[in-house]
Amino acid sequence: MLGLKKLIERFKGTQVHALNPPGSNGVNTTGSSSTPGNCRVKFKGSKQKSSKACSGSGAETLIPFGFPRTDHLEPSIEPHLKPIQLIETLADLFRRSEACLESEKSLIYIEQYSILSSLGDPKLLRRCLRAARQHALDVHSKVVLSAWLRYERREDELEGVSPMDCSSRFILECPKATLVYGYDPNSIYDNCKCYQECAQSTDSHISKVKTLEEDSDVSFCVGNEEIDCIRFKIAALSRPLKAMLYGSFKESKSCKIDFSHTGISVEGMRAVDLYSRTRRVDLFHPEVVLELLSFANRFCCEEMKSDCDIHLASLVSCIEDALILIEYGLEERANFLVASCLQLLLRELPTSLYNPKVMKMFCSFEAKERLASAGHASFILYYFLSQVSMEVNTVSNVTVMLLERLRECAAQKWQKALALHQLGCVLLERQEYTSAQCCFEAAAEASHVYSLAGNARCRFKQGQRYSAYKLMSLVISEYKAVGWMYQERSLYNVGKDKIDDLNTATELDPTLVFPYKYRAVLKAEEKQTTAAILEIDRIIGFKLEPDCLELRAWFFIAIEDYGSALRDVQALFTLDPNYRMFDEHVSGDNLIEFLSLKVEQGSQADCWMQLYDRWSCLDDIGSLAVIHQMLVNDPGKSLLRFRQFLLLLRLNCQKAAMRCLRLARNLSSSEHKKLVYEGWILHDTGHREEAIARADESISIQRSFEAFFLKAYILADTSLGPESSYVIQLLEEAIRCPSDGLRKGQALNNLGSIYVDCGKLDEATNCYMNALEIKHTRAHQGLARIHFLRNKRKAAYDEMSKLIEKACSNASIYEKRSEYCDGSMAKNDLNMATRLDPLRTYPYRYRAAVLMDEQKDSEAIKEVSKAIAFKPDLQMLHLRAAFYESIGDLKSAVCDCEAAICLEPNHIDTLDLYNKARG
Repeated sequence: MLGLKKLIERFKGTQVHALNPPGSNGVNTTGSSSTPGNCRVKFKGSKQKSSKACSGSGAETLIPFGFPRTDHLEPSIEPHLKPIQLIETLADLFRRSEACLESEKSLIYIEQYSILSSLGDPKLLRRCLRAARQHALDVHSKVVLSAWLRYERREDELEGVSPMDCSSRFILECPKATLVYGYDPNSIYDNCKCYQECAQSTDSHISKVKTLEEDSDVSFCVGNEEIDCIRFKIAALSRPLKAMLYGSFKESKSCKIDFSHTGISVEGMRAVDLYSRTRRVDLFHPEVVLELLSFANRFCCEEMKSDCDIHLASLVSCIEDALILIEYGLEERANFLVASCLQLLLRELPTSLYNPKVMKMFCSFEAKERLASAGHASFILYYFLSQVSMEVNTVSNVTVMLLERLRECAAQKWQKALALHQLGCVLLERQEYTSAQCCFEAAAEASHVYSLAGNARCRFKQGQRYSAYKLMSLVISEYKAVGWMYQERSLYNVGKDKIDDLNTATELDPTLVFPYKYRAVLKAEEKQTTAAILEIDRIIGFKLEPDCLELRAWFFIAIEDYGSALRDVQALFTLDPNYRMFDEHVSGDNLIEFLSLKVEQGSQADCWMQLYDRWSCLDDIGSLAVIHQMLVNDPGKSLLRFRQFLLLLRLNCQKAAMRCLRLARNLSSSEHKKLVYEGWILHDTGHREEAIARADESISIQRSFEAFFLKAYILADTSLGPESSYVIQLLEEAIRCPSDGLRKGQALNNLGSIYVDCGKLDEATNCYMNALEIKHTRAHQGLARIHFLRNKRKAAYDEMSKLIEKACSNASIYEKRSEYCDGSMAKNDLNMATRLDPLRTYPYRYRAAVLMDEQKDSEAIKEVSKAIAFKPDLQMLHLRAAFYESIGDLKSAVCDCEAAICLEPNHIDTLDLYNKARG
């Protein structure tokens, strides 16, 4: 009892959410927030000068808001499903997808998407969406998933691209193909027919109608007008009309029938007559077709209704049309028209999200019920809408209402858990703690353990710190240890125990940002700013996040190193141009302007020289900063945006990279350059043939370095074989075209690699030496490989050491050098690679293989499992499955294979191992 009393005493005192001393800033949680995928750690500085803050007069001028404090740091609760046993969950998904009906597959891939969202891999998520679209049977699902794929590519950012354009020509992404019911496994990868359609003339049909007017034998009276019709043709429109005209009704004996009471106009009735003769509706104005639709519904003319439905659907071309026609579609139960309108509204996202009329269509319970009556309200619809709304503004009322609709549409347990957890995250950001806690508790009851972290956070915000601590301690004791558990408990712990929890969180999951930030700010408070910078460098070295760059810039300002601070701020705003620093008090432009006064700015020529130096030192962040400065001087330069794209790809910042590439495409002054950038976009989204076609088209307009390089890169990205000589020819053509040394160095390096693969070592050596002459430092790596192939292992090691001297903090270089040494030296290099970048999988696989060779089976499996816990990589899963299979644990081997196939369905080696383990 005494120990418990002491533990409770530790948690007495003011809560973090109440830590607003006089003059300090409150946390802003009601404004715009970060996107769902961005686990930004929120912090704020105190205006009241802290005795522990290390600052000078210059720093105080630049940061009037004070410096970050540990008691104000807080990680976000991620709005994703995070299973405790991710591998087992993925394996279960694979088994279910293999056993389920075709109609159920699409939803299983959406479930897979929701589970893999927490990994933040855009290509993996796009593959899930494509698989879901591929297996979608009904029109509604196709419409939603096609729009979702378009949104993930951010095609709305491409100038001159209409939302209804079929940009890829593939059926899976064609807006017209979505409006066709059913699933044809043999045609899903075919090109669509959008470019083969042509308008048909209607003159012959009209002349034919005129010749049939003499056959009229019945008249329909609408007001004072008589419309002459053919009795048997009108009767053929539906059974009710046939019964009226040929049955026991008085109209069957009459040559004139009064239709004034039907509500149809004279023009509408003439259209009914013309339709009965031609079976076409494209001869009429849209208003008349709407009358035909109403008439068809009243008299059960199914064929006419279908024709009107399809024709009206083809007329939807803008939001205004969609908003008008969808009302008619819902009223007349024209589901095809509703689908077409819905498709345009979804393909206009995120723009349509700002239209109040559009949101009225989706947000209210009544609106959802109306859509449901037409078969167009579903879980995937509101999942898509809520994801977009959360990215635009997490705490908006629209987001809350869409998540409420998502919860109402949830049927399966995982759907309920997702909807409730995301709603809880949004309510937590809105400071509605009681409601958020209810949502988290309900999500936890639906077996989503991670929601307990949200529950604990809500208790903490309501002053129940010890209750939150007990809850997280219970989670840690009952479930397999995961990094986020210790990170969350650290918020409610104190002193050394807090640091121990943070260190354990980093050990279990080194990708968690908050522990690094907390330790860095703690060191800064203790006036150890250099140590603080080194701590935050640990995470920046392998995971570039805007808030980490912000914090490091803050530290550099504190020690008045304005050059380094400016570099980080410029790189930060390359990642996120809309980011606001220092608890959203300062815009990037203002801070850059302030810092620029402290740092001498060079000319554009000076920037080019700096870029060469940064590039040759493999300083990617520094290169981003230089390009940012160059764009200030020349904002319309598409080539510079393309440079940003290449650097961000290397830094694994996929979304930011693609945004820069789209900007490069929009800023292109010439058609041949625009085609090259479109080719890179298509290549990134998996459209290889289309990307090559863009490169060929660009070359036909003008031979350029980038067009040849793009085509060579795409061809070399797959198994070359007989294509090697052609790729060599393309790269040689590229080098002959005008370009700068940075790009030519890359081409020479790539050409050298292909020569090595072909066994042409002398030619490869020349390429690498020429690349080094123009400061392409990575060519050292190619030369090292040539030395190794010539049995000069020591020379290979020395060559890699030269590269390390120029770029000492690059994990891939240490990893590569380890291949050219043995024993402890290789182990040291691999350990250094892991310290610099724990996401690189080769060191874990190497160490595990060594342990297996030493017959230390359990240690080998533990080494691989350590990485799989925070990075479920295909190769790691395959290796662990092979280890399990070799020791006879076939159940575990099968499970790992199933999870790996879930990530990559066509991985032949894993499929072979899977069949072997099952057999």
